[in-house]
Amino acid sequence: MTVTKTLRQHTSMRFSEPPPLESGDRLTRREFERRYHAMPEVKKAELIEGVVYVASPVRFQSHGKPHSQIIGWLAVYAAATRGVELADNATVRLDPDNEPQPDALLLLPESSGGRAAISADDYIEGPPDLVFEIAASSAAYDLHDKRDVYRRNGVREYAVWQVYDERIDWWALEDEVYAIIEPDEAGMIRSRAFPGLWLDRKALLEGDMAKVLAALQQGIATDEHAAFAKQLAESDQPSS
Repeated sequence: MTVTKTLRQHTSMRFSEPPPLESGDRLTRREFERRYHAMPEVKKAELIEGVVYVASPVRFQSHGKPHSQIIGWLAVYAAATRGVELADNATVRLDPDNEPQPDALLLLPESSGGRAAISADDYIEGPPDLVFEIAASSAAYDLHDKRDVYRRNGVREYAVWQVYDERIDWWALEDEVYAIIEPDEAGMIRSRAFPGLWLDRKALLEGDMAKVLAALQQGIATDEHAAFAKQLAESDQPSS
């Protein structure tokens, strides 16, 4: 075998695999998925407005810990609200240029107005009803391009915890525009899409998860949540 032939074979083998995903690449959603599938070592990558974002290694205080706190809080709510689905870092196919991987999300069943579905290959397709992201600061793309993508695709509620800024913003979709949900007189942010999902913002920022979960239990104990849970249960019954 000649040197030229050997080199040609090695070159052919090298380029038969998809190129690696790199932040800043501009790709179609199909090509993004092809490259992502070929890189199982990459745990989080997103396509936002046709641009690839590959996550850096996750730090403890600025992401890992707050992420776990949000998941724990939402898991308690989902456990108390049959029919509501919780996902952690699940890929979401929104449109041809956008495939985010939210830190946390909640889904309503289609029978209760949910617009997302699970595809045959086990991905979420369509807008979740609530997306919660953990961002380092207000400079992160979660507060800019990604928020516009979620709004345009009809994500009902969107919340971002800006860790370094010690700030949590929560928006609800009203007439195709995100309107901020202000805390009530008790300091609670109350979800509009998920009755009983209450967040004590001050307690969360202070790291007092016992108080955060106590506030959530207050929300779950309301008549509003009971009516919502009943409606979900009834909509889940097969029609006669």
